[in-house]
Amino acid sequence: MIRKAVLPVAGFGTRCLPASKAIPKEMITIVDRPVIQYVVEEAVAAGIRDIILVTHGSKGAIENHFDKNFELEASLEAKGKYDLLAELRSIVPASVNIISVRQPEPLGLGHAVLCARPVIGDASPFAVLLPDVLVDNRDQPRTDLAGMIASFDATGRAQLMVEQVAAEDVSKYGIVAPRGEEPQAGECCALDGVVEKPDTVSAPSRLAVIGRYILPGEIFTLLAETPPGAGGEIQLTDAIETLRQQKGVDAWRMTGHTHDCGHQLGYLEATLAYASRHPRFGQEFRALLTRYAAEG
Repeated sequence: MIRKAVLPVAGFGTRCLPASKAIPKEMITIVDRPVIQYVVEEAVAAGIRDIILVTHGSKGAIENHFDKNFELEASLEAKGKYDLLAELRSIVPASVNIISVRQPEPLGLGHAVLCARPVIGDASPFAVLLPDVLVDNRDQPRTDLAGMIASFDATGRAQLMVEQVAAEDVSKYGIVAPRGEEPQAGECCALDGVVEKPDTVSAPSRLAVIGRYILPGEIFTLLAETPPGAGGEIQLTDAIETLRQQKGVDAWRMTGHTHDCGHQLGYLEATLAYASRHPRFGQEFRALLTRYAAEG
């Protein structure tokens, strides 16, 4: 069972400017909690118990969010605000460890993952979750991340989560080339490769890699040997391609859908989705939407 996950949070968040100028993009809120908390909750629900934040000196707010704030908790307890106190204490379950490591230079996603090597080691498989992306598995019995983990356990091959995108959007993503027929939702298939941002005509499919990976520990050796690629950065996709040639890599076709919170419209969509079903605010929020739609 995979128990470790890497969350790369050291980036500057330029897609979110100016909102991310003074606060980490991962701390921008969706309703009543920061984006990063939803991603951690996704990992925990899939059985992850060690969360490794690959962070930067400017991202202290993320570490503080998951740390205990004794003074605040004591104040809430003294004022009898027990519901809010319980909510704060449940941000990180007692069985979950939050571990921070620094990425000293912005040398790419592959380098960020490699920074977690001393914590994970070369023998343990692990998950990578990009914190810009929320995976929405509402009303489904099993999350897609849990499905990916089960698929890795069954096949021993790395898993890339993919989602079908519109034909006009394939040039924005890494698009997988399935070996044989495309997988159905909730299934995986072997890959013949990944094409970065192809045009609509040459794209091998419409299945885009969307920010969730299950990787074996040997990926660290491959990353350490991967030369800098585009932009002088160590690309995770380059190491995954080497792994595919050596051992094979699968695409897991998700059953839910994603919200790209690194883009303003994706963030607004996520806010609508999560606010409309919020246990406290959902009913009133839906009434607000109805009112504003009527006013037009």
